[in-house]
Amino acid sequence: MKTIIEPFKIKSVEKINFTTKEQREVILREAFFNPFLIKADDVIIDLLTDSGTSAMSSLQWAGIMDGDESYAGSKSYYRFKDTVKNIFGFDYVIPVHQGRAAERILFSILLEDHTKKKCIINNNHFDTTRANIEFNSGDALDLNIEEGKHPSLIHPFKGNIDLQKLESKINEIGAENIPLVMLTITDNTNGGQPVSMENIRETKKICVKYHLPFFLDACRFAENAYFIQQREAGYKDKTIPEIVAEMFSYADGCTMSAKKDAFANIGGFLAMNDKALYEKCKNLLIITEGFETYGGLAGRDLEAIAQGLKEIMDEDYLHYRIRSVEYIGEKLDKNNIPFIKPTGGHALYLDAKEFLPHISPEQYPGQALVCALYREGGIRAVEIGSVMFGKYDANGKLIPADMELVRMAFPRRVYTQSHFDYVAEVLIEISKDKNSLKGLKIIEEPEFLRHFTAKFEEN
Repeated sequence: MKTIIEPFKIKSVEKINFTTKEQREVILREAFFNPFLIKADDVIIDLLTDSGTSAMSSLQWAGIMDGDESYAGSKSYYRFKDTVKNIFGFDYVIPVHQGRAAERILFSILLEDHTKKKCIINNNHFDTTRANIEFNSGDALDLNIEEGKHPSLIHPFKGNIDLQKLESKINEIGAENIPLVMLTITDNTNGGQPVSMENIRETKKICVKYHLPFFLDACRFAENAYFIQQREAGYKDKTIPEIVAEMFSYADGCTMSAKKDAFANIGGFLAMNDKALYEKCKNLLIITEGFETYGGLAGRDLEAIAQGLKEIMDEDYLHYRIRSVEYIGEKLDKNNIPFIKPTGGHALYLDAKEFLPHISPEQYPGQALVCALYREGGIRAVEIGSVMFGKYDANGKLIPADMELVRMAFPRRVYTQSHFDYVAEVLIEISKDKNSLKGLKIIEEPEFLRHFTAKFEEN
């Protein structure tokens, strides 16, 4: 059949509060044109993030009821630990309350010597990864392939790291100044684009050559595995668990936000094979997060994660998930609304620079489009451009991001086809009068992760 149906039945629903355009105009101004400052009750379709916003399954809820809340050595911890080891293959597993906690622990240790400037290399660091590196006085270097920097170019694995630049940078910086090489799978900064198995394998070879640890940011590992199965030669007949096992066989460890590809509302883990590094990470965990068998989580959360890690590798679900994003992309393509192509896994990324050429990067075209989505249809999305990744030079002048994007991230198992049709309809309506949209300026911002709390006003 051509129609791809949701591979699940709905057992519980949550009411959506509908607002008028006039009401949303007031709400937007009171939130200083920042969607993070809008109350969830005032949002009709919430595409701000796919992190912690998934609908859990009946088996996950059953696991929550069976959660063992013992402070030390709970059965829920051992089920969680065994599941992670069986899927990812790492010897040591540390539970944490979410992905950024894993990043904070890892980079606090790897970058603890501030006498020399250290650099972490990645295909593309996402916001919290970059912030945790920079907070610990490190440099976060992105080496995405050239094709990944052009939204309209078609490439099956636009998340790949540039292998030639990787080796060149290692020689330029010096391996002794690079505590870690990472790959983010899929590439969240750049359209949820996948990384090929070949690229993962070749990155590992370079790391071995220069004696560098190699980690994966595994938030959306199953989506990446599905793309490998569908797009990479030699993997068509491999199962998702087989592909996942090979992907992680090349890595020395990983960070994971279970709020993404584990369907959990909270949680994550840090896993590795290096015992000495594990002992340091465990000690910091106990000081700041909790004992090693719960890591800041309740036993019920560990149960939900363990079950979710199994469910995410279901091929019927992954087929539906990826096809949902493609479906919206096809509708937008027919109406000449630009976005990163091909469509990625967890989100669709609008090209605000192309869509709103009359708004300069200094006036944040992505933020302008985010505001238009909310004003027109009550849709909450997030800017991924010069608000999130822009820097200032010594004179306070903005150094724009490479791309000005708007991410519409789709919570797992939450919205149906009619919701997706509505999103496309709103964007088509915005495009009819897009030249009337105004740019914005920042009137208040914090030092790190400014997109979460910055305040704007229209120009």
